[in-house]
Amino acid sequence: MKKSKMILGMSLVAITGLTLVAADHIDAPSVTGNAADITDFYAFQGQDTNNMVFAVNTQGLLTPNSTAAAAFDENVMIEVNIDNTGDNKEDLVIQALRRGSKMYFFGPYAPSATGKTSTIDITKASGSVDISKYGATAVTSTENGMKFFAGPRDDPFFFDLGQYQDVIAAKATAFKTTGFDTFAGTNVLSVVIEVPKAKLGTAATLNTWVESKKKQ
Repeated sequence: MKKSKMILGMSLVAITGLTLVAADHIDAPSVTGNAADITDFYAFQGQDTNNMVFAVNTQGLLTPNSTAAAAFDENVMIEVNIDNTGDNKEDLVIQALRRGSKMYFFGPYAPSATGKTSTIDITKASGSVDISKYGATAVTSTENGMKFFAGPRDDPFFFDLGQYQDVIAAKATAFKTTGFDTFAGTNVLSVVIEVPKAKLGTAATLNTWVESKKKQ
């Protein structure tokens, strides 16, 4: 299945032992409110220090009433890109795609091409998980040494939008402590992948970013 790029998440460097975050709420009009809208990307060392965790949040600002009806799009693939050579090109990808009530995962493996288009190598399937339902117990699965989750979660990103706007407008000079969480009470749809570091190469530093790609 060939894909075309819809939106590129922020690039970041993930160093073993650190938690690093990229966030992008509201400011992408072409994808706001649909399944291609990436709101946050987190990369961090797992509780098992032999593992890395990649968490991708999509479809931000879901109210409790709208969360139950929100769904991953079967025509939108979520792709985690991993550069382990320092050239800012993906050496490995981990891909997630919904089919029915499950999320299927592929990789990590070397992509057939880099950049805007991707293909899924169905022979490199790493596992699947039932998509968790809003208000129900979270469902996870473990296959091939990897752990998976897909479903609704409370938006974890804290941001005081009002104070930010005041700073930009020169009505304030700094953020408040602790400030007001603009995203409190809203939800996202999340995909979480925990993968052994051994599957990611031997580099001490990884450059990783996330994309959503629409089926052509």
